[in-house]
Amino acid sequence: MGTSDTGRLIAPALDASLVDWLDSHATRLDTGTDLNADVVPRLASAGLFRIGVPATLGGSGGTTMDAIASIAAVAEHSLTAAFVFWGQRSFIEYLLQSPNADLRKRLLPPLLDGTLAGASGLSNAMKYLSGIESLQIEAAQDTHTAGNWQLTGKMAWVTNLRAEQFVVAATVSYRDGRPSAIFAIPNDAPGFTRSADLDLIALRGSNTAALLLENVPSSADWLIHPDAQEFLPAVRAAFLGLQCGLSIGLARRSLAEARRAAETTRSILGPEVQACVEGLTTACSLLSSGIADGSLRARPNRLFELRIEIAALVANAVNLELEASGGRGYLRDAGLGFDRRWREAAFIPIVTPSVVQLKAQLARQARSIAA
Repeated sequence: MGTSDTGRLIAPALDASLVDWLDSHATRLDTGTDLNADVVPRLASAGLFRIGVPATLGGSGGTTMDAIASIAAVAEHSLTAAFVFWGQRSFIEYLLQSPNADLRKRLLPPLLDGTLAGASGLSNAMKYLSGIESLQIEAAQDTHTAGNWQLTGKMAWVTNLRAEQFVVAATVSYRDGRPSAIFAIPNDAPGFTRSADLDLIALRGSNTAALLLENVPSSADWLIHPDAQEFLPAVRAAFLGLQCGLSIGLARRSLAEARRAAETTRSILGPEVQACVEGLTTACSLLSSGIADGSLRARPNRLFELRIEIAALVANAVNLELEASGGRGYLRDAGLGFDRRWREAAFIPIVTPSVVQLKAQLARQARSIAA
């Protein structure tokens, strides 16, 4: 998968009706919750969840980079919709890499057609993998049913918890000391409670809430992988790569808006805009090649650095859009969409693992090497 001079990951064009819907409802998706139920079905009807999934499993073929490019394309129009897309596609990726073929066969069809929402609840797990925090869900043996488990704990922030029907991936530790594991948990499991949507300042249409587990029953039927320490490094490149699609699309849109303004009234910004475009192009190329050849899986530090670099490009891009738009961009009724992109950009540094957490992890490793 290549890139163009605007940092565009090459991907099929989005369905025109989806683009119209996203452009018409981007602000409502960002500021309200009345369209929460519509995002997953809309993305599914455009075939987006099938991208990068083998045709033998009901997908349209392609690679992980095709999925990243599609997330980026959606993020140009709505980061809320792209964030939902990321959650759904990440869960699909976990199933693709799971040894549990029966679980994949059971869950993949409704995930692909959008009747089931998939939530990536592995943010805590990725921080656990990097030594940032401990696991927050514990599994105890079910005293009534041999081989079954009861899960207890919480998940403070999970996206794409579509109230109609969802399933979430979670990492659990065992009380008996065996290796931590990855489970899928359906929304109708006994003892499983979803909070009201979190009161976010943006991306409010993303079905983001907290989860509480109180002796939630589970079994090997819902096991995505029996060993989190083996599974998490295997999916980390896809997890973060798909996440980078959010930043790439938002930066791309802000740079396009900045370039338009710079070509007319503020040509002095032209060189700065071009430099940011070139930086995005380089980052996209490194991400694409690193995922394709597996080097980013083998070198997670480089993946962390790329995520930090791309987040910085988003901040630069949206600031350039403001400078290029001038006072008009600061008017609420100007119809430019800048105020939404400014709020969306504020989310990029804090999506887990956050930029600060990644910087801290890199610093710890640097100190360890120096010692």
